Amino acid sequence: MELFSLKNKTAIVTGALGLIGKEHCKALSEAGANVVVADTNEEKCQRFAKELQTESLGITLDVTNPETIKNLRDKVLAKFGHIDVLVNNAAINDMFENPKAATEQSKFENYPLELWQKSIDVNLTGVFLCSQILGSEMAKQNSGSIINIASTYGITAPDQSLYIKEDGTQAFYKPPAYSATKGAVIMFTKYLASYWGKVGVRVNTLSPGGVENSQDEFFVEKYSTKTPLGRMAKPTDYKGALIFLASDASSYMTGANLVVDGGWTAW
Repeated sequence: MELFSLKNKTAIVTGALGLIGKEHCKALSEAGANVVVADTNEEKCQRFAKELQTESLGITLDVTNPETIKNLRDKVLAKFGHIDVLVNNAAINDMFENPKAATEQSKFENYPLELWQKSIDVNLTGVFLCSQILGSEMAKQNSGSIINIASTYGITAPDQSLYIKEDGTQAFYKPPAYSATKGAVIMFTKYLASYWGKVGVRVNTLSPGGVENSQDEFFVEKYSTKTPLGRMAKPTDYKGALIFLASDASSYMTGANLVVDGGWTAW
């Protein structure tokens, strides 16, 4: 079990206050790592960091702003002296201001350019910047693990029928930006894995399936029916996979996409 230990390691999680982000932080801490809880609200980050088992920091971070990433890097190095794990978890799912207009606005034909660009900035450029600035420290020390969080929707296209309500109307269309950016993250992982492989930095993708989070009952039922295991994921279902990728248990694994989706992409 020592292979899975992260004792004396420093792990950074972006988007750490999200539903899965918090579980990533808990898992890393439970495995022994000192965790850097990074998100846009510093007060909430610091509060959550105090709940973790190991010595941890809460730091504000905007993944689209290189200066905030450099500030985080400097604080982490001053505190812990090294960076060993980076979980690029920060991402956005489109939220439409007017739910009544969401159906029309989420259609590909009407999808706003500003939402497309925002998704690219956070979901893709954010992964690039954090990997470049924080991963470079790993390259200097000749070791480290970068875990990019993608999605099954980066592998397969969204099934838009999941969003059809019981009365036959389309509640929403899964927009194009999410799939496009998550697919790009998977390819970026392969690029970075081959680029930094010789200096001991491993880069892998974790592609989760949908997590149950108070969605409409019709959606949960449809999603579960389409999944071989017959249910949506729980927020805790990705902890084991994350620790595997972060630790020496996956020491000969890089450039891979670990899919944990209840079998969603199996058929």
